Amino acid sequence: MPSHLSADRPAALPPGRGPVDALISQTRRLKGEVDAVRRDTPADTEDPRERWRRALYDLALHQLDDLDGHLAQLRDDPLPVPGPASAPHDALLSRVGSAEWDLLTDEVRWSGELYRILGRDPAAAPLTLDELPSLVLEEDRPGLTAMVTGCLVDARPIDGEFRVVRPDDGVRTVHMMGEPVLGADGSTASMWAVLRDVSELRRCRLAVSETRDSLHRRRHAAARTEHRLAVELQEAVLPTWHGPLRLPQAGPGTLGLAAAHLPPSAHARIGGDWYDALELPDGTTLLSVGELTGHGVGAASGMAMLLGAVRGMAMTGTAPGPLLACLNRLLDTTAQPALGSAVCLRYRPETRSLLWAQAGHPVPLLFRGGTGRALDAPDGVLLGATSGASYGQAEESLEAGDVLLLHTDGLVPGHAGATAVHRLLELAPRFAAARTAQDCVRAVAEEFGERERDDAACVLVARVAP
Repeated sequence: MPSHLSADRPAALPPGRGPVDALISQTRRLKGEVDAVRRDTPADTEDPRERWRRALYDLALHQLDDLDGHLAQLRDDPLPVPGPASAPHDALLSRVGSAEWDLLTDEVRWSGELYRILGRDPAAAPLTLDELPSLVLEEDRPGLTAMVTGCLVDARPIDGEFRVVRPDDGVRTVHMMGEPVLGADGSTASMWAVLRDVSELRRCRLAVSETRDSLHRRRHAAARTEHRLAVELQEAVLPTWHGPLRLPQAGPGTLGLAAAHLPPSAHARIGGDWYDALELPDGTTLLSVGELTGHGVGAASGMAMLLGAVRGMAMTGTAPGPLLACLNRLLDTTAQPALGSAVCLRYRPETRSLLWAQAGHPVPLLFRGGTGRALDAPDGVLLGATSGASYGQAEESLEAGDVLLLHTDGLVPGHAGATAVHRLLELAPRFAAARTAQDCVRAVAEEFGERERDDAACVLVARVAP
């Protein structure tokens, strides 16, 4: 067969036997190692991950088998240095056939392997370029014709696939590569081609692709299920207030309360944010806002655990500082390490006094007379950050008409720290004009609720009754 290069380019000499023998040994050793791992992977399983791994092992072994056969053929019967009139090699490579169509003499030469690839009787005459499409599926014939025409007329290399119908085992996929051989005058004198049966390779790749798609669908379905469960758990735990809420329910100095949970954007996962208000047996009111690191069901369930602990300890009379110390010990002993932040306030209505503590959380904002300020924060580190942490407490005296705003990180999308506080304090005139806590929450939602946010946020507003 003529050189797989143009006539004016020399062909490379074949490699010696020593390096090829070394490559064969390495290939066969790698085949054994891959096959050993493959045997430990179940073939029939409902787990898409295992099916994907098995398909990848099959694909790797198939390619290593090809490489082994190619190297063995190269070692035992290397290609001769071809000349313009040399005949095609009958067994170029394992499962690879070759052909040459001489346009000057109309002579056609096929290797023996090509007969087997195309399912033809070796005693039959090889097919001309005009006859070759008769073996090909009808829908693939235009593509084959275009490749051959481009090679003969425009001297373009051939590199494409088509499907043939074999009488023994049906449809097979064949990959064809070829080039024109130019004569002395620059015109196309003949065309050579190498054809390979890639049916099993395509089957393996299709299996890998289908398994990967199935795995992706499973993951998307699992993510949707997890998101739904996290939302349902969060909705079940967070208090739902319909209409105005006053705590304590009777007496002077009561608090009007309203809250909102601002969900993340559609692509983001549910986090562990919470808010709560609870009337305690001694007539005081506990307010708390916090969040737990992480997303999904794990974060939502951890949030439920912390919120339950806050309520339980508050009902026993635990002050805000010691309460946060207990929460820190609780997180420190959980199986899954996590960090959290929180702020807890105990409000005494008869004196309008506030006792509060914080654990690495944004401080409450106090609005009075059309202006606002951040409360001075007592000492407190993130929950779960260090063992044995203690949490300071601070006191604040409130007046009738005062508004307290408690929130979690992310309430002001794109801003944090002092910048976020400044943006929230700009709401002071609207809070001064508001008649209820619900009006204040509505103002916050109108200003920040419609923006894209990566994480959820909670806001709790308490307004001291006149």
